[in-house]
Amino acid sequence: MTYFAPPRRMETSVFTRLPDRFRKPRRNTWADGNRGGRACDSFLEGPSFDREGRLYVVDIPYGRVFRIDPAGEWEQVAEYQGWPNGLKIHRDGRIFIADYKYGLMLLDPASGAVTPFLETVGSESFKGLNDLVFGRSGTLYFTDQGQTGMQDPTGRVYRLTPDGRLTCLLNTIPSPNGIAVDADESFLLVAVTRASQIWRLPLHASGLVTKVGVFAQLHGGTGGPDGLALDADGCLLIAHAGLGSLWRLSRQAEPLDRIVSCAGVSTSNMAFGGPGGTRLFIVESETGSILQADLPVPGLAMFSHQPADTPAD
Repeated sequence: MTYFAPPRRMETSVFTRLPDRFRKPRRNTWADGNRGGRACDSFLEGPSFDREGRLYVVDIPYGRVFRIDPAGEWEQVAEYQGWPNGLKIHRDGRIFIADYKYGLMLLDPASGAVTPFLETVGSESFKGLNDLVFGRSGTLYFTDQGQTGMQDPTGRVYRLTPDGRLTCLLNTIPSPNGIAVDADESFLLVAVTRASQIWRLPLHASGLVTKVGVFAQLHGGTGGPDGLALDADGCLLIAHAGLGSLWRLSRQAEPLDRIVSCAGVSTSNMAFGGPGGTRLFIVESETGSILQADLPVPGLAMFSHQPADTPAD
């Protein structure tokens, strides 16, 4: 059943792609577990801008972090033995990585050193961290996905306050992936990949978790919702991996726009940047490309670093 008119179609172009000097297709443990043993040269994720307008991205299977300047030139910042999945830059300049193997990590961009920040919860390992976001209070929210899915709906969402208090907000999610928090830090939106849903998690002052519901139901397919972002109007951007598209939904979850990849179908995540913060930069992991599209409104300014020409809080 179709409830809405077709959303407006928006096209993308290639901003830049991973240079050939960084591509060495081969099999590894990550490819065996996530790509059916096929050789891969990269799998990009975790886009995030620093104050200088440089875009950071991670490469999961090879533990690499890259930095891309405004002209589209790449440099490798770090390489270590982990599987970095999400990356966000704190307002104080610290670079946080959600690492599937090791938990929350910190990156020193000057030396390239990646060091532990939070490796366990209650002395137990995480299932496998995926993505993270800072609220205006400086609180960090992150997803613990692992290999959960419809067969094992035990994925988790955590909250880490600036004073170090860690709370598991939810532990019944079949594959929590991308995560976003609203401007008032009153609710979270979580991409539930294997269920093809976006869940809405109210953040009550009491700390209680109640009335978690489905904000949006996607149609399904071979992938599902991955990275999330909010714009300044409160609309939700959803990277639909496997479809080669991003959806832009209103505050009421009405589909407004479909932003279509001009490269592969593995649209995994996004970040706002460019003049006025209205340009959306999209990671397309199948081809190792960064796509771009101009949107009508800027991204929501949050606690993490924003590009120099992005409107401040």
